[in-house]
Amino acid sequence: MVSGPLKFSKEERLCGKTCIDVLFSSGRSFKYFPFRVVCLENNANQSHKVLFSVPRRTFKKAVDRNKIKRRAREAFRLNRSFFPQEKKFDIGLIYIAKEVLPFSFIESKVQEIGKRLCTF
Repeated sequence: MVSGPLKFSKEERLCGKTCIDVLFSSGRSFKYFPFRVVCLENNANQSHKVLFSVPRRTFKKAVDRNKIKRRAREAFRLNRSFFPQEKKFDIGLIYIAKEVLPFSFIESKVQEIGKRLCTF
């Protein structure tokens, strides 16, 4: 069981219909293959809050959707140090690729997304 600073805790998950609606209605978005990133600065948070989404239209099997979300969560968990520490964001990561990509590729892209958020 993972505990301590490497854990992906409940406080880091973006949940709640109102929070998600605010993110998608007033957040800024950009594409960074294989993700479309929607982010909104929210300094009221203690840490970044992240939402992972994989469309059912593209991936019919739940096994594939869950695999992609698991890989993206793990990439975020291991590389949260690349995300800005002075500003806190609500982040939505929507997977837009048409195939299941390997973990190493997803991890490198999550690192680059974190670096790009430093300039927001």
